[in-house]
This record gives sequence, C-alpha cells and structure tokens, in this order.
Amino acid sequence: MVQILPRALLVACLSIGLSAFVPPHAEAQAVAKGSSGLPLPRFVSLKAKRVNLRIGPSTDYAVSWLYLKSGLPVEIIQEYENWRRIRDADGTEGWVSQTLLSGERTAVAAPWMRGNGDSVYVSMRQDSLSNASVVAKLEPGVVVKLDECNGNWCRVEAGGVKGWVSQGEIWGAYPGEAFK
Repeated sequence: MVQILPRALLVACLSIGLSAFVPPHAEAQAVAKGSSGLPLPRFVSLKAKRVNLRIGPSTDYAVSWLYLKSGLPVEIIQEYENWRRIRDADGTEGWVSQTLLSGERTAVAAPWMRGNGDSVYVSMRQDSLSNASVVAKLEPGVVVKLDECNGNWCRVEAGGVKGWVSQGEIWGAYPGEAFK
C-alpha cells in the first residue's frame, strides 16, 4: 500500500516583505568559500524550533520572519562573522545566527507545485529508478531527511518511510550534486 504523507507546516507569521520565487531547478552559482572556509552557497537545515530571520547580521536588526519548525532546509548564501544570510524554499532571505543552523541535510518536496491541486505528488520509490515501485507519495511541501544523493536521485526519509526521490523534484540539493 502506498502511503500519502501530508504537507508539513513550513513557516509562520511576521513577514514584512514579499517572498521572491526561486526557480526550482536554478543552477548553483560558482562555488566560493565563505569566511568559515566552507563553500557558498550550501544547503543546511534549521536546528532550533524557533528561528528569527533578521534583516541584518546582528540582534540589533529587526526580525522580518519567524520560523517555527526545526529541520527546514535553507541555503546559506553569505557569511559575516557568526551570522549567515540564508534563503528558504520560497525565496525569502535574511540573516540568522550560525548557532541556529545544522549541517543535517533536509529537503522540501516540490515546493513550486504547492497549490496545483490534490492530484500532484512526488513519488518516493523503492530504488533509484523511475520504474521502481512507489513506496509513498509526498505532497508538495513535505520536509524529508536526505541520507544521500547520487546526482539524479536522493535517498530520503519522511514519516518513518525510506525511499528514493528524483533530485529534480526536491529543493535542498543542487542539480547534479552527489554526497553520502
């Protein structure tokens, strides 16, 4: 039996500006190194259950958004001392303290398909093949844990179910990116 996994509650309240849409298959920019010595851009996830997104790299700056769920994937696009400028799956950008971020990789199932109707799902498959049996159907917006990606497929876990999803159907891994 194929399980249908419900949409996760992604973010809540305190939006000051409009979110910009980020194309789902936007190629990563040329990889640079931040002051931490780690590559920019790169994907990480929110560690804390409550994360203030600020308009600048300090607690002196106003909060523009409040995230209320740990584990959400974000992309670090800039570094300044202990602050990281991040972008979420909706394109919202701002600054957070590095202490609120985790190196654990997560992804969002097809956030660009949200609102396209109930018949649109991302298939989680038994193996990394387009004809492999479907073990679950993920609604757009479901957050999954990334175990590995091979450049075309990612091994994921959501709701206790493990399987493979096409790398082109998630936000949280760059096109062609491979890691274990």
